[in-house]
Amino acid sequence: MLTAGAAAVPAMMLVSKGADAPQVAAPAKPRELDWEDLIPPGVAYSEIIGEGEIDLVNDTWNPIYDANAVKLNDDLDGAYIKMPGFIIPFDVGAQGVTSFMLVPYVGACIHTPPPPANQLVMVDSSQPWPNDALWEPVWVTGKMRTQLQTTDLGKTGYAMAADALEVYIW
Repeated sequence: MLTAGAAAVPAMMLVSKGADAPQVAAPAKPRELDWEDLIPPGVAYSEIIGEGEIDLVNDTWNPIYDANAVKLNDDLDGAYIKMPGFIIPFDVGAQGVTSFMLVPYVGACIHTPPPPANQLVMVDSSQPWPNDALWEPVWVTGKMRTQLQTTDLGKTGYAMAADALEVYIW
């Protein structure tokens, strides 16, 4: 035996399937980015890094960045993106890495001077990246924010909340 309340629910469902019914959005397809996309349109990479200082004794180069190094691509603020890079871990646990800096090449910020801020991304991920795969290139998918931050390894220009990590295949 149906009660009035139970009978009302299917009728309401039929009525709500009209044009005014709320729609469930399909997951957005991320916009694939390259590292050049982090530089604002109209700013050449060559305008970010000056001559720098060369230390011939230690065979190192310390780049001098100008004001363009902290200029960010505001079109990326809030964008759902996917980009490749390498992990510099900050938060390492038994399950893997959940907080890291995404960098454009192996060893950035560790063995060489850091890239400019608009070439570094701070990432927090709900999905840990395995500790035994830290040298693997990785695809990171998630929501990007323009956000200048200073870390011990360098100034970063972007922050990202990652919802997917996967091995990047060349």
